[in-house]
Amino acid sequence: MAAVLDTVRAFFVPAAFVIDSETPADVVAREALLDRAMGADRRQKSSERIRHGRVPADGLALVARDRKGHVIGTVRLWNVEAGISRDGNAVDALLLGPLAVDGSHGGKGIGSALMRAALVEAKKRGHGAVLLVGDAAYYERFGFFAEKAQHLVMPGPFARARFLALELKAGWLQGVAGMVVASGRKLAQVPQRKAA
Repeated sequence: MAAVLDTVRAFFVPAAFVIDSETPADVVAREALLDRAMGADRRQKSSERIRHGRVPADGLALVARDRKGHVIGTVRLWNVEAGISRDGNAVDALLLGPLAVDGSHGGKGIGSALMRAALVEAKKRGHGAVLLVGDAAYYERFGFFAEKAQHLVMPGPFARARFLALELKAGWLQGVAGMVVASGRKLAQVPQRKAA
């Protein structure tokens, strides 16, 4: 009987978190979470320079919500040009980051769930590769490796061993070299009112 009750409870207990699309109402909570998780100097990183003034790639800004709907995790992917191919064409890719989970919810698989959801959605949308700067020991489980990004560079200082790539389409980064630059849509500029 106890096993039956456990099965019934598991069926009716809501999940500890859900992955959802980010909404404009999530901005303040997301930024506060990133400040806590990434530290005050997070805006000085090379990846942030690429993201500055841009909007995430369509459909690729995700959050994890707890049972009450609070944002407890975030991941975003950004359109970039990942160098030049051998035939001289710019190569489209995505830059992932930042990925962050509220410290009080660590160890629950939220980061992994966000990563998997983001990569599935990126592949579904036809993207060829994803780049990131992060801990290889963590991201290799998702298929990210430094060798795939070995001929690419980030603007400003970056740790070569932490610059990783995943091909969503086989051979997408083959023979590609050069600087990673932003290519996504820019944030709409709010007109400033002049004093009378």
